[in-house]
Amino acid sequence: GNSLIDTIFLDISGSISSAGERGLLSIAFHPQYAANGYFFVYYTNLAGSLTLARYHVSADKNKADPASGVVLLSIPHSEFANHNGGKLNFGNDGYLYFTTGDGGSGGDPHFNSQNKDTLLGKMIRIDVSAFATQAPFYSIPPGNPFAAANDQQKDEIWALGLRNPFRWSFDRVTHDMWIGDVGQNAREEVDFLPAATPGGTNFGWRCYEANQLYNDSGCLAPANYTFPVFDYDRTATGGTSITGGMVYRGAAFPTLYGYYIVSDFNSGNAWLIKSDGGGGFTSQRQGGLPTNIAGFGEDEAGELYAVSLSGTIYRVQPAAVLAAKLESFTLNQDFQLQWTTLSEENQKQFDVQSGADGVQFTTIATIPATNTDSRKSYQYTVTGAPASHDYFRLKMIDISGAAVYSPIIRTHHAAGEAVTIAPTLIQNNQVNIMVRKPFRSLQVFDMNGRRMISRNLEQRIGSTVMDVSRLPKGVYTIRFDGGTVETKKIIKR
Repeated sequence: GNSLIDTIFLDISGSISSAGERGLLSIAFHPQYAANGYFFVYYTNLAGSLTLARYHVSADKNKADPASGVVLLSIPHSEFANHNGGKLNFGNDGYLYFTTGDGGSGGDPHFNSQNKDTLLGKMIRIDVSAFATQAPFYSIPPGNPFAAANDQQKDEIWALGLRNPFRWSFDRVTHDMWIGDVGQNAREEVDFLPAATPGGTNFGWRCYEANQLYNDSGCLAPANYTFPVFDYDRTATGGTSITGGMVYRGAAFPTLYGYYIVSDFNSGNAWLIKSDGGGGFTSQRQGGLPTNIAGFGEDEAGELYAVSLSGTIYRVQPAAVLAAKLESFTLNQDFQLQWTTLSEENQKQFDVQSGADGVQFTTIATIPATNTDSRKSYQYTVTGAPASHDYFRLKMIDISGAAVYSPIIRTHHAAGEAVTIAPTLIQNNQVNIMVRKPFRSLQVFDMNGRRMISRNLEQRIGSTVMDVSRLPKGVYTIRFDGGTVETKKIIKR
């Protein structure tokens, strides 16, 4: 019979160091591979350097020509074996993008990720489509942000401030960039760049781990960094290393369409992340998945697959079929949760759940389902959630008791804010108040200093609704008295 060697497309094992996190990191075929036969390989060479090489297919379409290999880039990385980055992707612009780790060890000891004089800790963008026959075998695309002449900054850099983004992807429909970046000790993150974003984005490492300050030595003001659209706490989730995923664009599972799917290598957790249409992102966690997922890929039809280090390949599909087809789930400025279903089949109820960390949730209300076969809207004003609970989701339960979860949404208030009120412009005679620290009393004063409302809060924290129907139109100050004093202003029309 045929020997195993007949199935090997290209053998470069003699050129690769595979100790620790080193090895064959990625392969990408040119978008016009069927016509030109070129493909690119990313690996760590015997010295540990991050190496990008170009090869060509042989006369046998099932085998590459090993003699065709040329090295485009070799980035020194010999001191530490970890944090090599590791993904090649062609962008919609035809350029080749790939990621590098920060050089390894822990805490980026050489500050490589913020240093524009090195290619470590970066997203790289180069033009390889001329298929040059002489070194360096690539050129710098117009628009690369640090390509000025006569400086030490690396022309190949597209973005910086990354730690170990070993898996990242483009959305095949929108061409947005999604990056899974492994954290240090506390948080794992997903970074996002819309397709039209110019080069030069700084994702903040080592100054920040996700959105938390890590090391402020030599750092810029926070406004200079782009923080993740999603992150999770290692301790709370049992996670240790994020494996960046892909946006599902297949047809087999419509409920997954448009969701970015990402997993944790250690915990078996996965998240479905999607834009909320208002500049934010929602997330939905699923547990019980295989561990050791090392990468994701998609076929020509957009169906999504995952591979583990054991060599097992999985097809990604929904955990369950939604009995209620959820169209939207939002939280408005009046602390009112609103959701709409396109149709419902054998749906029993919606449990409204809240949590303090986006991981652990408790049920604060149950709303019966109507089981209509057309669009149906629901709403619930949040009054039963503890003050520390800023995250909300729906647990959608069918008549068999099976349940699936909506995306998670979060309230937006200043960090450490003791009191949040909404709306500040009142038109329906109600003010929703969320108190996060204990106060003795609440008093409402008009512009002449006259006390119009007085309420005993009894040191309780949480949410409440205040009726202001007896107040004339005008501007008022709400004073919260306790160990500290907080004031808020409202306008009644």
